[in-house]
Amino acid sequence: MKKTLLSVMLVLGCVLSACTEASRPVSITPVPLSCQQGEGSFRWKSPTTVLLTDADIDATVIETAFAGSGLPVELRQSADEDGHVVRLERAEVLPGSAGADEAYRVEVTSDRIRIQAKTDAGFFYGIQTLAQLADPAGGTVQAAVVEDAPRFSYRGIMLDVSRHFRSKEFVMKQMDLMATYKMNRLHLHLTDAAGWRLQIDRYPRLTEFAAWRPQEVWKDWWEKEGRQYCEQGSPQAHGGFYTKDDVREMLEYARRRCITIIPEIEMPSHSEEVLTAYPELSCTHEPYKQADFCVGNEKTFEFLENVLTEVMELFPSKYIHIGGDEAGKASWKTCPLCQRRMKKEGLKDVNELQSYLIRRIEKFLNANGRDLLGWDEILEGGLAPNATVMSWRGVEGGLKAIQSGHHAIMSPGGYCYLDSYQDAPGTQPEAIGGYLPLEREYSYEPVPDSFTVEEAKLLLGVQANLWTEYIPTEEHAEYMLYPRAIAVAEIGWTQPENKSWQSFRQRVLSDVLPKMQAKGYHPFDYSQEIGNRQEALQPVDHLAVGKKVEFLAPSWKNYPANGPETLTDGLRGGWNYSDGRWMAFVSDKRVDVVIDMEEETTVHSIGADFMQICGPGVFFPKKVIISVSTDGKDYQQLAEIDHEVVKDDAVSFKNYGWKGEAQARYIRYQSFPEEKYGGVHFVDEIVVE
Repeated sequence: MKKTLLSVMLVLGCVLSACTEASRPVSITPVPLSCQQGEGSFRWKSPTTVLLTDADIDATVIETAFAGSGLPVELRQSADEDGHVVRLERAEVLPGSAGADEAYRVEVTSDRIRIQAKTDAGFFYGIQTLAQLADPAGGTVQAAVVEDAPRFSYRGIMLDVSRHFRSKEFVMKQMDLMATYKMNRLHLHLTDAAGWRLQIDRYPRLTEFAAWRPQEVWKDWWEKEGRQYCEQGSPQAHGGFYTKDDVREMLEYARRRCITIIPEIEMPSHSEEVLTAYPELSCTHEPYKQADFCVGNEKTFEFLENVLTEVMELFPSKYIHIGGDEAGKASWKTCPLCQRRMKKEGLKDVNELQSYLIRRIEKFLNANGRDLLGWDEILEGGLAPNATVMSWRGVEGGLKAIQSGHHAIMSPGGYCYLDSYQDAPGTQPEAIGGYLPLEREYSYEPVPDSFTVEEAKLLLGVQANLWTEYIPTEEHAEYMLYPRAIAVAEIGWTQPENKSWQSFRQRVLSDVLPKMQAKGYHPFDYSQEIGNRQEALQPVDHLAVGKKVEFLAPSWKNYPANGPETLTDGLRGGWNYSDGRWMAFVSDKRVDVVIDMEEETTVHSIGADFMQICGPGVFFPKKVIISVSTDGKDYQQLAEIDHEVVKDDAVSFKNYGWKGEAQARYIRYQSFPEEKYGGVHFVDEIVVE
């Protein structure tokens, strides 16, 4: 406990206090393990000699680290020391810690700087901290001793380059910022219905045809009938792909910044572009008909293994991501080849058929010295023996994987999906839905209290995901990434006892955002944040608070909130249907609930708010019926409220309510969908007054 308190005090002292010289505040992001501020400062010459004391220190990594820092240097293997040098020394730093391989120690005095690390990555991160100790005006580096190591080995960002293709220059620009804040994994979502983005020599139609579409903006393409592709070079072609030389250039760029690029090749679903270019790999053998590979067809495995072979020849990463999410599986139930495969392999359902594909692909990857990584749906039908799960549908998939002895990476949508709105939706560019402000993201704790020490070791780290359906430009992508990706950087690096929301918020405003903007990035201006709906800020008091709620139609298990009590807990929902205050319904009668008031009560008002965000399929009801009863059997209808549901791009809220006077022991509240839209109904609180 004393060590923990001391660590916190040292960190706060370094991050928040003023320096002795010129009272300059020091800001280090992510917050290090420990930092002790010293007296005075090191005066930086232009250039300053950097002494590589070990011949195997990679000079290209060190050059890159200092180039990004803005500190001019001259690298040498030996030098006549005049006492005013930066020494890089191989050493064990914080041995035994979880992040020892990336650990570093930085010691700054008035006449010398010493950086110690076991690996080149440790040196790289030490130099990033050194740059943050430097006076932004140039010339001096604050005296301090920093000892640091990451909490997790995996600290990542996923860029979806399928829905909207991003240039290699854009990808490399993001790696610069990732490296500055000590993030070390870049996951590229290279394939999806919207376009195939990687040169594969054996299958040229993937980039001659499946990488191009007539509409530049994904939403326009998605809403067009047929969702067509087109030939490369045609006048209307929009899209693109990375050549193998592009990939090699990005990989070298990443290596110099201690970043591993993880490629994702989707299977068995999200593969419309492949199955239109090569329709014989689908169950129907028809283009524009299928999203899922035919698992019963041996040609499917020939294709996938050939593609993965070329992927592995390019990418040195331990992990190859195979997607595995959101497979419809409907055609497998009637496909003769799939049914034959199930019978031959003794598979009881289509979930086990998916598992058959995952296990077979994993065996192929393992035979080539690689490991399989997939979204949490790869658990369905049984998890492949050596697979690692990336948990996006909440944290349950990751927990299940870890409890069965597998590694996991946490990337839950409610905390790590950067395609959600980050401020009041009416003030923001259109997003796919949800609300993920910076404070909520920073609050995420990946390791549950229930974990044992051994289980915690299986949690590799965290990842932020930027899906780009509604993000057509590179500037918009940066706007959605930052500063929220920096919160994930600190979650992944900093020990939880050293985290402070107030400190992080201040560092973002005073240091992180100004530096980003000066370097030509386009982050969200967090200083202008409006914040949550006013209705969500304070509890509401009304007659039904704490009263029992019975569901006559089931709620949707994907968004359980806090169960039936969510509708009478006195808490209104915010901008985000994932905030635990919105209850979801998807049955034929979207909402059908009864509140027991416990005794006959005079009521004057009954109402509830609904949310509409058409992108993810959240719609207003077309009708709400409110009824009351004194005995729970015979109901008197108080109101039938009709609404014309209009599909639009807005995030909207509407109250469906009744006012008058009635006697009620039981209150029944029902909503009905607009049939042509269907979708989900989200309701927050049934307010009775």
